[in-house]
Amino acid sequence: MSNQLAVLKKDTVDVVASKIREFQEKGQINFPANYSPENAMKSAWLIMQTTKDRNQKPALEVCTRDSIANALLDMVVQGLNPAKKQGYFIVYGNTLSFQRSYFGTMAVTKRVTGAQEIDAQVIYEDDEFEFEVVRGRKKITKHKSHFKNIDDNKIAGAYCTIYWEDGKEYSEVMTAKEIRQAWKKSKQNPDKEGSTHNEFPGEMAKRTVINRTCKSYMNTSDDGSLIMQTFNRQDDSVTEAELEEELSEYANGEVIDVTPQNASEPEKTSNISQDEIDFQGVLHDTKSERGF
Repeated sequence: MSNQLAVLKKDTVDVVASKIREFQEKGQINFPANYSPENAMKSAWLIMQTTKDRNQKPALEVCTRDSIANALLDMVVQGLNPAKKQGYFIVYGNTLSFQRSYFGTMAVTKRVTGAQEIDAQVIYEDDEFEFEVVRGRKKITKHKSHFKNIDDNKIAGAYCTIYWEDGKEYSEVMTAKEIRQAWKKSKQNPDKEGSTHNEFPGEMAKRTVINRTCKSYMNTSDDGSLIMQTFNRQDDSVTEAELEEELSEYANGEVIDVTPQNASEPEKTSNISQDEIDFQGVLHDTKSERGF
């Protein structure tokens, strides 16, 4: 098995590392000074070795080489590291997908847009909350709360604001109904007793509106860079992988139960839907160009 892993590593990690260097040399991608693609891939490889599918089979045994390489490339292009809880690996059938956590979404947003801070707050019943719409964009003008208002059973909504050093702001507001609707798209059954959404609704509401805000702002950009293509393509890839598994499971007459294995509970629920968390795979789309 160790020899097989060594061969697989050479066919995936080493090849992806080579392609990343090629992108850097061509000026197609630049990383922050504190990001090491090599270290991120080492962390990812260790996590992949312990990742299993819903039948407890190792991901590296059941997933295709291309999907493993895709997941790695998707992670590195976005400048993320699973060791920092910025994403996790999920098995859908024989496909391995890398999915950003909300930490990862914030990291990519800051990196791409130069944002200084991203802040989210919960709006409770009886809070004084106001916003205005200026040229089609929301601007929070007032949020006054009281300690006595804080009650997870009385959440009215949530909002998130992205701040820049020059004073620019970008905000999104979600009602409690919109947040609940987003949660219903999750495969993790957020309504079941003991779910993270029900146990920590305030925290989950903030994560949901953070993902919505970051993705909404990122989608206003006409940036055609590799990182933006990967950021926007991730949802389609996960949806496609889920659909393929669902069709396969339905054909076999089995109950579908896709559960991330390598994420803490809050991280796991951050894949509410990538309308919230937010490839035909990177490799599949540009296979001839990249040489995989």
